[in-house]
Amino acid sequence: MEVIVLGSAAGGGFPQWNCNAPTSRAARDGAGRAKVRTQASIAVSADGDRWLLINASPDLRQQLLQNRVFWPRHGLRDTPIEAVLLTSAEIDHVAGLLSMRESQPFRLWATSSVLEILAENPIFGALSPDYVERGRFPLGEAVAVEGHQGPLGITVRAFPVPGKVPLFLESRHPGDLAGSAEDTIGLEISCGTARFHYIPGCARLTPELSNQLQGSSLLFFDGTLWSDNELVDLGISVKTGARMGHMSISGPGGTLAAFADMAINRKIFIHVNTTNPVLAEDAPERATLTAAGWEVAEDGMRISL
Repeated sequence: MEVIVLGSAAGGGFPQWNCNAPTSRAARDGAGRAKVRTQASIAVSADGDRWLLINASPDLRQQLLQNRVFWPRHGLRDTPIEAVLLTSAEIDHVAGLLSMRESQPFRLWATSSVLEILAENPIFGALSPDYVERGRFPLGEAVAVEGHQGPLGITVRAFPVPGKVPLFLESRHPGDLAGSAEDTIGLEISCGTARFHYIPGCARLTPELSNQLQGSSLLFFDGTLWSDNELVDLGISVKTGARMGHMSISGPGGTLAAFADMAINRKIFIHVNTTNPVLAEDAPERATLTAAGWEVAEDGMRISL
């Protein structure tokens, strides 16, 4: 099984277009060894030929151009991407679908909740049902994912993850932003004996989720913020990480502490916010997470399982 990281940053990318925080300045001027990153998405293939896209970021067109394996190969219109699976309806996970509207067959998979959100927004009607078949993805079941030309040889089991309703729907849920079990999901992706997990957004590590991840050979996990008050301390926002539906990496309730005793072979942070100091390779925070056995995803990273 082949995994390609198309994008590794949180919504807005890195550097975010209007962000002038120290990390973003470092990325623009080349200081601090901070690599530019697009918004988070990965692609998975059993054979290196037919691909499943996990989330369609707003940067999808750029990401496909930067990876030759996704270029058209046959005829006047073609793509090796046969299916898309969404883990939430956040803008940075669904906006890229609008770049796939050019009469190209593929299957779109999501939970019932996410499909309903897409269905009520008429702009996604640009994905003609003549070409794009939408399929409900159940929770807790191992599903052999199908592309528009049949099974992809990849099995996916989706499970609920503590999270938050999409930002643009917060006004519908005053006082309770947690959403339903289908609003934010994690994925166990397998092919033969190879298996890994993908969780780009997570509000907290529950005992149930911890049990899901024990023994994983590879985990991509929410790395949005280094500290819960990161945006508050920078004067950018009044929202904490917890309010945004994301665990912080540091602190007693953070990811480094929560995963310290878990048996996971390889751990990689993805969906990293433009303010997060770990994006600078020479930052002390980066050294701390490296010492704890974690990596930070980069665009173009390729992993074979």
